[in-house]
Amino acid sequence: MIKFLDLQKVNAQHADELKHAAAEVIDSGWYLLGNRVKQFETNLANYIEVKHAIGVSNGLDALRLILKAYNEMGIMQEGDEVIVPANTYIATILAITDNRLKPVLVEPDINTYNLDISLIEKHITSRTRAIMVVHLYGQVCWSSELIILAKKYNLKIIEDNAQAIGAIWNNKKTGSLGDAAGFSFYPGKNLGALGDSGAVTTNDDQLADVVRALANYGSRVKYQNDYQGLNSRLDEIQAAFLDIKLKYLDEENQLRRKIAYYYCEYIKNSNIVLPIQINKRSEILNMSSHVWHLFVIRTPHRDKLQKYLTQNGIQTLIHYPIPPHKQLAFKEWTNLIYPITENIHNEVLSLPISQTMLDEELKHVIDTINNYDS
Repeated sequence: MIKFLDLQKVNAQHADELKHAAAEVIDSGWYLLGNRVKQFETNLANYIEVKHAIGVSNGLDALRLILKAYNEMGIMQEGDEVIVPANTYIATILAITDNRLKPVLVEPDINTYNLDISLIEKHITSRTRAIMVVHLYGQVCWSSELIILAKKYNLKIIEDNAQAIGAIWNNKKTGSLGDAAGFSFYPGKNLGALGDSGAVTTNDDQLADVVRALANYGSRVKYQNDYQGLNSRLDEIQAAFLDIKLKYLDEENQLRRKIAYYYCEYIKNSNIVLPIQINKRSEILNMSSHVWHLFVIRTPHRDKLQKYLTQNGIQTLIHYPIPPHKQLAFKEWTNLIYPITENIHNEVLSLPISQTMLDEELKHVIDTINNYDS
């Protein structure tokens, strides 16, 4: 079976360094808020080219803390609205509702699966305070029109950068484009920890200070609590692991682009909608705007195709089978209709892609799909 993502192989590449780092952390006797976290935060901030990076427990907390900080700063308050793509993973929505803010769902662009920026303005009201863009599947969601729109209405732009670390727009990395960004280092991400962890990046000094305090029980000084905060701190051992893997990120993202190139160049089945439509497939190798966290195809016969691929030794996943507005968690939205979002969620299928995928595995996936007849 070709695994969708073989994390054992991914981490085996760096096993000696990871084990050495783990031993150093264990022997140090210091496991939280120590030098390893400081070092990783510095290196991450330098990589993203921002002033501040704050390590936190996970990607959801990263987004929650940004919004919570804006609440504490008086920029947002309960009931304010945040525009967000309707087809995102539910964590993006949960970060908003957890802060008693109102998500305003906007349809994606069917060609990119990212938020359709041309639809945003008609959803802006007097209560809108932010636009949360999601760089879905590893592709940048950004434009000059988005910047103009945010300035026109005095809106914050928050990036959900959980899937796109290393992606670039106009020579700037995702995570540095907006007012703040949330990162996830879930093990399966392009930069994955060996457990849960995340980060916030920003150039806003005040926001960074408040986020850092909120993530530590609302405390800047031990036993003095300025806010009703959370316990959301990056562990020393995960920071050490991430700092090692960060060194290899650009190289590994380029390996993902190579796989994406071969998929787009050689999958010829007319029943399959590929994730990108460009005239020269070779441009994919130079598309720094996409880091291919996922390689997502579409077909009306998704379940049949998935079964066929499984029978032929290829593991696939569905990102994501149920859109947020159809989840029981948001039963008040079940009567809402988002046809583009629903079409995407009914048809998408993610093929294996990783920095350790072998050429023969790639060829088998391509040949198998080309032999598929719906």
